[in-house]
Amino acid sequence: MFRPIHSIPLLSLGSLSYFFWAGGDKSSTAAPSAPGAPAFPGSVPPGSGRVPAPSKPGNLPAADAAVNPAGFFAYGFPGPVHDLETRTEFVSVYDRQKRNPYYVVEHITPESLKRDAAGGGDRKNSVFKEDEQIPMKFRGFLRDYFRSGYDRGHQAPAADAKFSQVAMDETFYLTNMSPQVGAGFNRDYWAHFEDFVRRLTTGYGSVRVVTGPLYLPKKDPVDGKYKVTYEVIGNPPNIAVPTHFFKLIVAEKSFKRNPSSDDIAVAAFVMPNAVIPNEVPLTSFEVPVDALERSSGLEFLKMVPDNKKRQLCKEFSCNIIVREFNDTVKALPSA
Repeated sequence: MFRPIHSIPLLSLGSLSYFFWAGGDKSSTAAPSAPGAPAFPGSVPPGSGRVPAPSKPGNLPAADAAVNPAGFFAYGFPGPVHDLETRTEFVSVYDRQKRNPYYVVEHITPESLKRDAAGGGDRKNSVFKEDEQIPMKFRGFLRDYFRSGYDRGHQAPAADAKFSQVAMDETFYLTNMSPQVGAGFNRDYWAHFEDFVRRLTTGYGSVRVVTGPLYLPKKDPVDGKYKVTYEVIGNPPNIAVPTHFFKLIVAEKSFKRNPSSDDIAVAAFVMPNAVIPNEVPLTSFEVPVDALERSSGLEFLKMVPDNKKRQLCKEFSCNIIVREFNDTVKALPSA
C-alpha cells in the first residue's frame, strides 16, 4: 500500500504528487508500420521503428491525391533518434536532445557482482570518457561538466560491473551519465540506493533494473500552473539537469519461493535530484509502475500478466543501509 501523499517526506520539493494523480489509459495500440519503409539500425526511432506510410482513402480529389507528406523522409529521417548501445553489463538508450541517457537496462546476479581476482574491475583504473559513437553535435563532452556544480552521475553504477575491467570501463562513457547533485545525493542517498539494489541478490538469483532521468512538472507558486523547469549546463548550455531519477526493479528467481517460477517481484522508485537526508525511508519514494510509465513515456512489463507480478517491498525489506563509501569515491569532483 502506498503512503498518502501528505505523509511522504520531501514532497515539498514539488513533483512527486504527479505520480498519484488518477487517470491514464493502460491500453496501448501499436503504431502502424509501412512495409518496405527504411529501418534505422543502431537507433530506436519513434513508434514501430519505421517511417509511417500515408493513408490514402479512395476517391480523393486530384489535389489531395497528390499530397504525400511522408515523401520528405526521402531526404533523411529527422528523428527523434535514440542511440542504442549494447555494453557488457548494460544496455543504454541515449537522448540526443537532452544529452542524457533516456534509460539504461542492467542485469545483475550474485555471480556478476563478484570480482574476479584475475581480471576483475577496479574503478581506479577507469576514466570518464566521451562516447565517440554519438555525432559530435549531439554528444556530451567532458568540458560540459567542468565547474558545473554537478557530478557525472552513473545510471548503470560502476560497482555493478566488478566482474570485468572492460565492463566497468564502459560504465564511464558519458552516455551513461546524468548531472546529479553530488554531496547528499549521488555520493550519499543515491549510492545507498544502488547498494540496496545489489543487496537484492541475497534474496534473488537474478535482478533486472531500468534506471533513468525524469523532468517532472512542479506547481508554480505564482500562477498555480504546473510547469517543467530544469537547468542546462555546458558550453554552450546543452546538457539537461534532470529534476528526478527513477529505477524500475524486477527481481527473479526468489530463493525463498520456487526459484524456477516465472513470477517476478516488482518495485518502482522516483526520487528528486536533490539532497536527501539518510533518515528518509526508501519506501517514501515508491510509486505505482503505471504512474512511472505515464511520466517517462516508457512501457514496462506489458507482456507479464498481473497474476505473475508480486510487490517487491512486501517480501524483501526495502531500506537503505548507510555505508561509509571509499573516501576517494566520495571526494570525486563534480568536474
